[in-house]
Amino acid sequence: MLETAILENLEKLPESLKETVLHYVESLVAQQENIASDKEKPAKRGALGVLKGKIKIAEDFDEPLKDFENYM
Repeated sequence: MLETAILENLEKLPESLKETVLHYVESLVAQQENIASDKEKPAKRGALGVLKGKIKIAEDFDEPLKDFENYM
């Protein structure tokens, strides 16, 4: 039903406008294909262990800070 209405109205247009409609429809199809392909791609994950050995925690990490001695 919808396709019939589109085709009936398309037949009423001059050739120059038909070409514009064609380009618009092609861009809509391409946009829809991009959306569909984005949904199919799996989400990227960071590799486990990439930062191993690059992060160090100070020995006194859990010790109270000297700056806060007055508040404790």
